[in-house]
Amino acid sequence: MSIKEGFIDVTGGKVWYQIHDEQTNNTPVLILHGGPGSSHWSLQGLKELAEVRPIILYDQLGCGNSDRPKDTSLWTIDRFVEEVRELKEGLGLEEFHILGHSWGTTLAAAYYLKHPEEVQSIIFSSPCLSAPIWAEDQRKNLQKLPIDVQNTIKECEENGNTDSEEYKKATKVFNDHFVCRLPETERPASLKEGSKYRNSEIYNIMWGASEFHVAGNLKNFDCTKDLHKITVPTLYTCGRFDEATPVSTEYFSSLTPNSKFHVFEQSAHMPYIEETEEFLRIMKEFLIKN
Repeated sequence: MSIKEGFIDVTGGKVWYQIHDEQTNNTPVLILHGGPGSSHWSLQGLKELAEVRPIILYDQLGCGNSDRPKDTSLWTIDRFVEEVRELKEGLGLEEFHILGHSWGTTLAAAYYLKHPEEVQSIIFSSPCLSAPIWAEDQRKNLQKLPIDVQNTIKECEENGNTDSEEYKKATKVFNDHFVCRLPETERPASLKEGSKYRNSEIYNIMWGASEFHVAGNLKNFDCTKDLHKITVPTLYTCGRFDEATPVSTEYFSSLTPNSKFHVFEQSAHMPYIEETEEFLRIMKEFLIKN
């Protein structure tokens, strides 16, 4: 496998990319990571998909190996859409497939709705296509946890104590149920190492201080009314215990004409880590056909 990496100039700075290619001469897949403000770090295993198509990993501006500009006006969905276009131009791509995860699906949908002619297919992995629906789903998820955990999260958020140890412990209980269900000892090192590549400022500006209440500039994002415009082959996936709930994910799929829906039965929000083999199998199957 050949590996090529470098930097591309985009509005606000340079972004880092890495291309994994088995010389298949097939149209590549662009991986859009989550966050906002996370990085490609936990998604590195997706390079295995290069058996089917070239895989382009990249870190969005402000995180990972990319530049970290101080200009907070850069952190908007419109600029991130433009960033994808600039990356595409910089890499000389005419067409590509998209695999977005979490916030990466928000970006994938926004990009397709602006530049539909460039995208051959989309994989929405654990999608967030409506901030209001996501927030409501997390409130429902929270109600499935012990009452003391619910109360701690509620009280800390009401009192502005989201930096406290008790809040961190309570949110860890939530994360262990709905983000990654693997025991700490079974989680890959890349998952822990990836935390240092995040940029919480971007997350706070775009989403807010808490997963449960969208207070950032994405709070009104909702593209459900436009999902019927996505006419390319589309795959929606989520974990059975995902923050991106099966009910909402299947609802998004029902609004998208040429789409399929799949649930990873043993996973929460990270099936690419929780059920790696099965995740890669489903992705390859879709990418081979499309």
